[in-house]
Amino acid sequence: MHQEADHRVPVLIVGGSLVGLSTSLFLGRLGVPHLLVERHSGTSIHPRGRGNNVRTMELFRVAGIEDAVKDAAALLADNHGILQTPTLVGDAGEWLFKHIDPGGGMARFSPTGWCLCSQNDLEPVLLEGARSLGGDLRYSHEMETFEQDSDGVTATVRDRATDQHYTVRADYLVAADGPRSPVRHRLGIGQSGPGDLFANVSVTFRSKLLADVVGERRFICCYLTDPDADGALLPVDNKEHWVFHAPWHPEHGETLDEFTEERLQRHIRRAIGAPDLDVEITGKASWRAAERVADHYGTGRVFLAGDSAHEMSPTGAFGSNTGIQDAHNLAWKLAAVLQGWAGPGLLDTYDTERRPVATATSARASARSVEHSHPGFAPAPGIGGGKRGGILNVVLGYHYPHGAVVGTAPDQEVVPDAMRLTGEPGSRAPHLWVNRSGTRISTLDLYERTLVLLSDARSTADWHAAAQRITQTGDTPLASYRFGTDLTYADGPGPGTPPPDWARTHGTTTDGAVLIRPDGFIAWRAPAAVPDPESALREVLATVLRTG
Repeated sequence: MHQEADHRVPVLIVGGSLVGLSTSLFLGRLGVPHLLVERHSGTSIHPRGRGNNVRTMELFRVAGIEDAVKDAAALLADNHGILQTPTLVGDAGEWLFKHIDPGGGMARFSPTGWCLCSQNDLEPVLLEGARSLGGDLRYSHEMETFEQDSDGVTATVRDRATDQHYTVRADYLVAADGPRSPVRHRLGIGQSGPGDLFANVSVTFRSKLLADVVGERRFICCYLTDPDADGALLPVDNKEHWVFHAPWHPEHGETLDEFTEERLQRHIRRAIGAPDLDVEITGKASWRAAERVADHYGTGRVFLAGDSAHEMSPTGAFGSNTGIQDAHNLAWKLAAVLQGWAGPGLLDTYDTERRPVATATSARASARSVEHSHPGFAPAPGIGGGKRGGILNVVLGYHYPHGAVVGTAPDQEVVPDAMRLTGEPGSRAPHLWVNRSGTRISTLDLYERTLVLLSDARSTADWHAAAQRITQTGDTPLASYRFGTDLTYADGPGPGTPPPDWARTHGTTTDGAVLIRPDGFIAWRAPAAVPDPESALREVLATVLRTG
């Protein structure tokens, strides 16, 4: 038996950075009370982790904060591409890529797109969104110990402002406590992968003259390749605030104390190619890039998310995005179990689904660093040797061969060689613009709080009636939409393209149906009519939700 605690909550979140705040936001959207504790006094003040990929922006869209994120990112809205050059003086160098979505082809796959919003700008948006939903978020509060039993987790938290302690009893604990995760260490969970890759010192500085040197080149990042002063330059406002990543080599005995203000100023001036450039150092922070994935994503009632579960090379901004998507996957499963419409076994699929994605994505991140010759990264043989090419299939096209899905291709790679969003079970459901009750939405906007069944009003099998009977006679929240009545196509065909067809897009016929999870991933599809739709649905739901 556990002792009586000072506070009782369904979920305790440890860590209030991007992933912890996202977990709070997603749980709040699903009506799950929770408490978040973060040892620091507030949100991040350092501009880093700026690339929010299209899948993350889809999640923010459904969570109702897409516009607020874009507003916070307005200063860098016109920055695109990565430039690599020996100096910024003159026109030397080449664009590794100039536009992340040349030609606007992304619109075929998603209602949104990439967004360049630095962590220090994004975290306040997440914080406001989470608190508006009733989230209890406590900064300057640090979890010191925790114990779990078969019924829950008991944690001791210290208020760092008052040095007072209190206990929290939670059904589940989510550890978003960073790459050195005390929770992971306490659980005894190991890590696999190449390990440390390289280290940098991230420097914030002011320069009023640098904008003239940069000119009209609006890059996300510029890799400067002078062998005696290489590094990466990132704009903060395109005017006078900048970030520079200088290579740091602790493996050679180099210490952080050696990075004096004078040394950093000389390094930045030489890297940029402007010896008289005004450089006012305003801050510095060290960081290490690594490729590691936890051997398990949790034990019992404690789960790892974000950097506590995986570390990745920063090239491509895969790490924070993968962490935010971890949080989304875990949130709906926690909600389903806590609200009684799924069995506890559903939570086992968090590891089954997300860990292979992290393994594949971290390898791709290292390969991306090799492709871009990231400053300071001299990979050992075998590191970064994974598949190369585009990244859209990595950030949007990954799928779950195993987990809370039925009818997958279990031998298929987690990250396919090319984009293939064709309605296969385990993949993110396709995007279509539709009208619902007179409002134009994406089909992705339908997926958040419930399972969703898509079918056709012309179907010979009455999937809609079967879904309604299941909803009325059970505890499973299942929304049902029929194309042709509940949903109509909002857009006609573009030049040279066929008209919209939900059945073709989702890999079924007008007599079939598709079951989609609250996270927008396809749980199951019926390519054609079946004799007893209700029985088929009940059997699938029991398997997916681990209640059968």
